[in-house]
Amino acid sequence: MNFSKLLVTLTIATVFVVPAQAERVKDLASVAGVRGNQLVGYGLVVGLDGTGDQTSQAPFTIQSIRNMLAKFGVTIPANVNPQLKNVAAVTVRADLPAFSKPGQTIDITVDSIGNATSLRGGSLLMTPLRGIDGEVYAIGQGSLVVSGFGVQGRDGSRVSLNVPSSGRVPNGASVERAVPSNFASEPYVTLNLNTPDFTTAARLTDGINKMLGPDTARAIDAVSVRVQAPTDASQRISYLSTLEAIEIQPGEAPARVIVNSRTGTVVIGSAVRVTPAAVAHGSLSVTITERNDVSQPNAFSDGQTVVTPRSDIKVDQGAARMFVFNAGVNLDEIVRAVNQVGAAPGDLVAILEALKEAGALRAELIVI
Repeated sequence: MNFSKLLVTLTIATVFVVPAQAERVKDLASVAGVRGNQLVGYGLVVGLDGTGDQTSQAPFTIQSIRNMLAKFGVTIPANVNPQLKNVAAVTVRADLPAFSKPGQTIDITVDSIGNATSLRGGSLLMTPLRGIDGEVYAIGQGSLVVSGFGVQGRDGSRVSLNVPSSGRVPNGASVERAVPSNFASEPYVTLNLNTPDFTTAARLTDGINKMLGPDTARAIDAVSVRVQAPTDASQRISYLSTLEAIEIQPGEAPARVIVNSRTGTVVIGSAVRVTPAAVAHGSLSVTITERNDVSQPNAFSDGQTVVTPRSDIKVDQGAARMFVFNAGVNLDEIVRAVNQVGAAPGDLVAILEALKEAGALRAELIVI
């Protein structure tokens, strides 16, 4: 296949071929092997204004200080236990983008792992950041930017805004090692869909084959589509740039109802349908009022004044209203019917669960 001529033809074709409600391949899929990597390290933040670790409760901070000073020829006697309040032990983490090269800088996030109350005003000392393989890929150092703050009184009262024990260092790490990549070692590239879907994978394969020729792309499963590609690095970059600009119409999302049991949030997908069913909804409220009555004895009697508890219980059952779902009811009609009876989020969850048990809800009910 002549990829040089194909790139020109494909670039022109993508300008004029735009299906209705289509989305770019760039927004639907990612290239296999092109990914970031997580880095993590352990370091010290110094220069704090008395908000560092309490060394009596965080002995690893003192151990780190001893090890650091020993490298500079400073020895702390074994019987001396420094009480430092301006140092905090921290973890340092960063995401190393794909194709990062030595000399580039990346942002790092610093989090306290001891009992430091705030990292505001501190500076991170040189910290190696390692990958999962144990190799050092970046070195972090710099002044922290902390969005939160905390103020504490002598009586133990405290006012805090956001999280002062965490901060960031913009461009605080310098990349020292590139991650090995086999980007151009294979005669093909694999596109992985962000959301697994057989329909989208089939349409992606058909869209690429229509522009590049038969058998250029082949769907492997509901996630991956393998596409022939040039092995020359410069041609492959231009080729992928053109592939990402292709627009296809993704498959419709499955019918799902998502219920967050903690917040009461209910999300209903547009493909949700309901078969004929009748629903009656009513509310029951129970109010219990506690009060104390004083029992006063008659005059010239030997009785004593006593306090007797009294409970008033009131049960109020709201009028139950019934509504009917006809066949093929869509999302708008479901919401309108539920709003007419004034159902709260908790009541809506109960209605949806009952419809699911009755077999009338044509959707997957997911409770998180």
